[in-house]
Amino acid sequence: MITPEMTYADLAENFALFDEWDDRYSYLIDLGRKLPPLPDTYKTDAYKVRGCMSQVWMVPGHASGEPGKFAFAADSDASIVKGLIAVLGILFSGQTPDAIAQIDVDQAFRTLGLDQHISPSRRNGLVSMVEKIKSYAKSA
Repeated sequence: MITPEMTYADLAENFALFDEWDDRYSYLIDLGRKLPPLPDTYKTDAYKVRGCMSQVWMVPGHASGEPGKFAFAADSDASIVKGLIAVLGILFSGQTPDAIAQIDVDQAFRTLGLDQHISPSRRNGLVSMVEKIKSYAKSA
C-alpha cells in the first residue's frame, strides 16, 4: 500500500520551490520512483485502470492498522504516471471514504501547478484513476 511520507501541504510547499516546469516534472518522476513495487500478481485485467494510455494497475486496501481508512497500491509502465500515482497516494491514502468523496483533485493539481502541464490524454488517465480510487473507497 502507498504510505505517504509527506502531507499534501508538504508536497505543495516542495512544488512551490521550483520555478521551471522541467524541475517539477523531474520531482514528479522522483516521487514515482519511490513508490513501493506492485507485485506482478496484481498486474492483471482485474486491477487495470481503464481510460489510461499507459498501463496502470490499482489495488485497493486499508491503511496499515486503520481498517476504516483507505489506501491503495498502484503501478504504471510510465514514469510520469507513477509520479501522478504518488501524488494521488498523498491525497487519498489514509483518508476515510467520506473524506475521499470531498477531495477536489482539480484544485489540488492547480495548486501544484500540474493542471497546465498534463497532456489531455494524461488528464483523461488521471480522471480514470481518481474515479477508480473513489469507487474503491466508496465500496470499502
